[in-house]
Order: sequence, then structure tokens, then C-alpha cells
Amino acid sequence: MIGKRMEERYADIIVDISHENLDHTFSYRIPDHLSDRVAPGSRVLIPFGASNRQIEGFVLEITDRAKYDPSKVKDITEVVGDDSLVEQKLIRLAWWMKNRYGSTMNRALSTALPIRKKVKAVEKKNVVLVLPDEEAAQKLELFTKNKRMVARKRLLEELIKEKSIDYRLVTGKLNISASTVRYFCEENIAKIDSTRVYRNTVNKTDIMPSVSLTEEQQSIADDFRRDYESGRRDTYLLYGITGSGKTEVYMDMIESVVSNGRQVIVLIPEISLTYQTVMRFYRRFGDRVSTLHSKLSDGERFDQFERAKKHEIDIMIGPRSALFTPFDDLGLIVIDEEHEHTYKSDQMPKYHAREVAIELARLHDASVVLGSATPSVESYFAAKSGQFRLYTLTKRAKNASLPNVSIVDLREELKSGNRSIFSNKLREEIGKRLQNNEQVMLFLNRRGYAGFVSCRSCGKSIKCPHCDVSLSRHANGKLMCHYCGYEIPAVKKCPSCSSTLIGSMGIGTEAVEEQIKQLFPYASVLRMDADTTKQKGDYEQILSTFANREADILVGTQMIVKGHDFPFVTLVGILAADMSLNANDYRAGERTFQLLVQAAGRSGRDKCEGDVIIQTYSPDNYAIRAAAVQDYGAFFEEEMGYRKLLMYPPAGHILAVMIESRTDEAGEAFSRSLAQALSDGIIGRASLIGPTDATIRKIRDIYRHMIYVKSLDIDLITMIKDRAEAYFDENGNKDIRISFDLDPMNGY
Repeated sequence: MIGKRMEERYADIIVDISHENLDHTFSYRIPDHLSDRVAPGSRVLIPFGASNRQIEGFVLEITDRAKYDPSKVKDITEVVGDDSLVEQKLIRLAWWMKNRYGSTMNRALSTALPIRKKVKAVEKKNVVLVLPDEEAAQKLELFTKNKRMVARKRLLEELIKEKSIDYRLVTGKLNISASTVRYFCEENIAKIDSTRVYRNTVNKTDIMPSVSLTEEQQSIADDFRRDYESGRRDTYLLYGITGSGKTEVYMDMIESVVSNGRQVIVLIPEISLTYQTVMRFYRRFGDRVSTLHSKLSDGERFDQFERAKKHEIDIMIGPRSALFTPFDDLGLIVIDEEHEHTYKSDQMPKYHAREVAIELARLHDASVVLGSATPSVESYFAAKSGQFRLYTLTKRAKNASLPNVSIVDLREELKSGNRSIFSNKLREEIGKRLQNNEQVMLFLNRRGYAGFVSCRSCGKSIKCPHCDVSLSRHANGKLMCHYCGYEIPAVKKCPSCSSTLIGSMGIGTEAVEEQIKQLFPYASVLRMDADTTKQKGDYEQILSTFANREADILVGTQMIVKGHDFPFVTLVGILAADMSLNANDYRAGERTFQLLVQAAGRSGRDKCEGDVIIQTYSPDNYAIRAAAVQDYGAFFEEEMGYRKLLMYPPAGHILAVMIESRTDEAGEAFSRSLAQALSDGIIGRASLIGPTDATIRKIRDIYRHMIYVKSLDIDLITMIKDRAEAYFDENGNKDIRISFDLDPMNGY
């Protein structure tokens, strides 16, 4: 037909970038002459309302369907502006996340765009030292002599160093009570300065000079600077052994970028965002630094983002969500402890911060630096294959040496009649440390405990013969593999050695604490786990108490091994290395290696030599052997052989599709029909597993079914995800939900 328009395309446009209005989009037609210029994130001019007044809006999504009668849809007038607006970049990032990870555009936008909330103005309070230095030193000496004045001592020490500290940091990260602050004011030691203007914890005059880097550190920092100043933008992996001073290298890199007038985002796992960590950055960069953390309200978080947009700060430090700080000239993203599973979102869209950071850096022409003592297999594989540039730190700072590591075979302990959770060697070494007034950390490796079954006689777990992951125990007693659907009845005898000493392993930190107190009644013991860190400030309180040497032994789960630096810890005991090893998860070996190396790295970080004792029923396992000597290369080679054989990431990709339903029958029927629809045309290019029940089949009366797709081709995985979304749009209903997880970090 002559004069017929090209196939119609429509844009969903928002006229105000704010959280409350995300659902209030308007549909406009994309005229032919603008078809190659309109994309998600574009700023456009549109006729609005009955008067058709011209206003600006942002394109959120492109579709081939109008939301209402096409004859009433108006045309976009013009594409305006350039691509420099931060909102445009964040919308484009949200669009990329939607397409890669699967979610609605609204969900992706809610993740990527700063949340705008109406909040009352908040007074900013700083605790300011008013005593002259000499009098303050005298007061500190008095507080130091009195064991009941530990909090006062800690606060005064920090005030002497900083002079002025944000009140929230004092009562939060520093864990000082309001009554202690009040005492300081009543005694004219300090005062409270209140202001309506947001200020940070230090002034520019408090900035400390940079520390001297080692030759190894300086070489890396110089190489990065040369790349950056020449216009080269890369993703770098900084692999440095525990205690090698990666943070000092980060800060030198950050200084290079900030001195060029650009901004930096530093991601840190929430659990590592301690007062000491934050202050290291503040002392180096002054009031151009800000932080985000989970305790901030939506209003406070939005206020931080507004400061970033107004160029009041250059550096944002925080957990995964800090990635979406609206800097308009982002130059560098640093991801510390990049292997941490907390960088993967467990809410739709289930994005990984590492992948999103690389895409965000591409949009801004920025660089990315990933750092870890135990890099993720994905990142190290990318570095080895040339996708990332690899930097390596092989020496500890302060000339400290790596700890001596011993592996204790718990099978032999059992044969000798020792049924205690402490081996004879560990018990003996704890006693020595207490006599020498040194500190001990006891790490209980409970990650991945969900339902695996193992033999205490031979140490082997019951594994899937097809996938080499532990079978998961279900409520009906059956053992099942959630990668291929393999299933066997409950096992009463070990298939390897016929022992009846078989079952789920179960030991808790509370039991460890009780037994250590019985063995060493004169020792002061602290416990850190989910139960002892429920209240705000509990985590900091325990760490501060241990750092101040007010306790001899710290017992805890994985939260005690995350980057903490305790100079008087000379012994780390790892009580159950097998627990994470036997998780029904293909990453079990990797997670075990990472946890053991990180735990071992807490010992001997200063002048005193350190020792580590790993207790295990599987002393010959490759992950445990490699962790004992901190040989990442040996671990990686063996792990990658296994990943390639079974097409697991990074050798291949996995898409986990979860179907949730109000009735088991409806979910099962939809899962079967979806699996059939997805399998058409992919034979030989991808393998489809399922449908099968999720590990936890029912949560809050919602039934959960799983379909897994494995392929070497990420584009094929994306196509299958799109096909599943389209099938759900046509055949789903309000009683069924579907969600996606690309390369899942946790088992289902």
C-alpha cells in the first residue's frame, strides 16, 4: 500500500524522574524520522495534555504495541539534549538489566534510579572535642586506667585523632551510647555542633598524607595511572594474598581518577563496612567522601544521591546499592572482595554487581577494578583469557609472613576416641595462646548446611553421580539433585564404607562457645553469629571489644573472617571445613576455598607469627589442600576442569527459571508446558533440566517449581529467557509467578 507507515513503534515516556511516578508513563508514537535516535534513556520533547504544550520526558521502554487506541496516540516531537545526563545513563542501565536478567522495566528502574521520598529536614550533628590536646591526653590516661571506662576511652581516642566526628558514626559504627556522649558534654570534654547543612565526619584539614607503597604496590598503581591518563579504560583484577595491602593500592588509583576531576564508586560488602574502613578513606580524601549502608532510611539515601548529583562529593563507598549513585562523570568503580556472594541480588532483577559495574563503566567511559585474595572463578577466568587485566600482589604488608597451616583429619580423631568438636592439636594450641596473652579466632563453617548428608567414618557425602554436587535431603527423607533431578531414597548406610555413622551434620556456634568455656573457664569468650548481632550496633560492639583485647577468643560464623585486622590474633581454628564443601551447589568447592583462605588470613597479620588449624573429614579434597597452602592457581586449574566438564559458569551459563503458584497442580502443569515450549528448537545447543521441585518446595503456602537451562552461548540463554517471558505473558495468570536467575549464586 502506497504511503503506508513502517511498522509502528511506541515509546513509554515518563515526564518526571521520581520513584512515585514510575508507573505513570505515557505512550507516544515514534515517528519514522526519529526511529534511529529514540532509545531507552533518550530525553525527548512531547506534546502533553489537551493544549499539547511541549514538555520534556525520558523514554523508559520501546514496544510495538500502544497502550490504548493507536489513533489517539501522539507523536514524539523531537529528541533533545545529549547523552551526558545521568538519568539517561541510569535508564539505559536499567534497560540492559531488564534484558539480561529478566524483570519488568519498573523493577529494573526501581533498582537503578534514586528513590525520591518526602522527608523532614534532618539536623546534622557532630561530636566536637573542646579540650586542649594536653588536657585530653590526661583524661585519656584516666579512662585507660579504669576498666569500666572502655567506651569513654574509645570515644576520646577517636576525638583526639579526628577532632570532629559525625554523631551517627559515633553511636553507629563506633558503637558509643548516647549517655557517654552526654557525659562528655556535661564534663566539657566535647560539644555537639548541630547544623542543617550536611557535613561529613572530617574536615579537609584532617586529611592524612598517603602512605608509602611497597615496590610491588607502586608498580601496579603506576601502571594503572599510565593506562588511565592515556585514555585506556579496562576492567582490572587485583589479586593479592591476604594482608597484602589492596586497599592502599585502591586509594592510589582513586586519587589518580579524582585528581582528573572525575568521580569514583567503591563497593564493599556490607559486613566489611566498619568504622575503621570508612575512616581510612575519610582521612585520605576528606569531606569529598560519603557512604551508604543498610541502616539509612529512603530519605537519607536519596539525600546522599542528591549530594552526588550536586558535585558535593567525589567518592561514594557502600554495598551493592551504591553502584547506582548518580555521578555524571564517573571515572572508576572499585569492587573490593569481589568474590562475595552478596554482590548478587536475590530480588528481581537478580543482577550481579560485577557485571552491572562493567556495563555502567562502559556507559561512562570508566574503568573497573576488582579486588580479592580469593577471586571468583569467573573473574580469574576472564583475566586468564584476556578479558580483564590481571595485577598480582604476592607479599604481605609490614613484612608479615603467611600463617603456618595444619590440617587435622577428624576421622583419625574419631578412631582415637576423641568425639569432641576440638581436635587434640587445636585444644593444645588454644592453651598456648592463652598463656602467651594472645588472641584466638574459632571459625565455624556453616555456609551451605542446607540438608546435605555425610558419613563421619569416611568423611564422604552422598553425591549425585551425574553432577558431582551433594544431594539435598527433602522433608520426605528422599535425597535429590537439583541440577539433573536424580533422586534416591533415604540412606541409612554409607555407600562408600557401609558405616552407619551417617546423617546430617549439625553443630552450632553456641555449642562451640559452651564447650570452649568448659575447657578454658578462665578465658573471656565472645560469640558472633546471627543470634548475637540482631540489634543495631551489635556487630560493631563485638568487633570493638575483641579489637580492644577485652576478650581472648572470638567464636563465629563467616562474618568474623571478612577482612578484619586483629594484630594479636595468632591462632585461627576452622572447626568444620566440610560443611560448605558438601552443599548441593556446584560452587561448593570455590566457596570452601574462599572461606578457608579468608579465615586463615586473619592469623599472624602483624609482628607475631600466625598458625591455622583446619579440622576436616576430607583432608585430601583439592579445595582444602589448596587453601592450606594458599595456592589459588592449583585450586583454579582443578576447579575449571570440573566446570568445563559439566558446562558450569564460567565455562557455560545456567538460567534458573522459578515458577511459583498457589496450588501445586497449577504450578506443575504450567512448568511442564513451559518446559516443552522452551525445549523446541534448542536440542544440541542447550540442555533443559526439569521441571523439578525447588529445594524448599513450599514457602508461605506458595509452591515452587524449577526449570534449569544450560548452554555455552549467553545469547541463546537470553533468547530462551525472552521466550519464557513471552510464553508467560500469553499463558500465565494471576495465580502464577515466574522469575529468572542467570548463573545463580545460591541453590534452589
